[in-house]
Amino acid sequence: MDDFAPDNLLAPEDAKEYPLKVFFTELFKVLILGAFAVVAIRYFIFKPFVVKGASMEPNFHEKEYLIIDEVSYRFGSPQRGDIVVLRNQGAAEHDYYLKRIIGMPGERIVITGGRVKIYDDKNPDGFYIDESQYLAASVLTFGEIDVTLGPDKYYVLGDNRSASLDSRRIGPIPKSDIVGRAFFRGWPFNRVELLGKQYIRP
Repeated sequence: MDDFAPDNLLAPEDAKEYPLKVFFTELFKVLILGAFAVVAIRYFIFKPFVVKGASMEPNFHEKEYLIIDEVSYRFGSPQRGDIVVLRNQGAAEHDYYLKRIIGMPGERIVITGGRVKIYDDKNPDGFYIDESQYLAASVLTFGEIDVTLGPDKYYVLGDNRSASLDSRRIGPIPKSDIVGRAFFRGWPFNRVELLGKQYIRP
């Protein structure tokens, strides 16, 4: 004999007597749970972002629609090559930058002759980074920069090096200003893609 009580939300006779009540009760539960899931995803996990300006051309264009991953950096650190959305401190509440991480905390960043050189503990003599995965060989990084990053600070540049407001002017960025990583382009349809990491090599 089965000693366990049946695991029914309604007894069989109740379910037969009130089929519409059961249907609408279950539908209401699904809608409520769905609404909570959408809110959680929208405000705590993923965030939509519309590209403004030309600072990331030719890889990202005006009015392209991106989805930003806000979770990854809660469990790990940004990596060189990541495309990130940054808060624009001191500007409008919803004003953001889209940039690429070039320099990591503790590194020395030197920009000279149109190229970026990085010094770290493993490379005391420095190395020129190879950005050929996403930039044309003709693209030069303008400016004469020599800066050492503090703890929790990142050096960011726009892919459009001749028309980008980035760390060359606003300085290194604290991790707290990084909203998240761009991981999906949803518009326009002919450019829809999952945005994987684009590693920068020595």
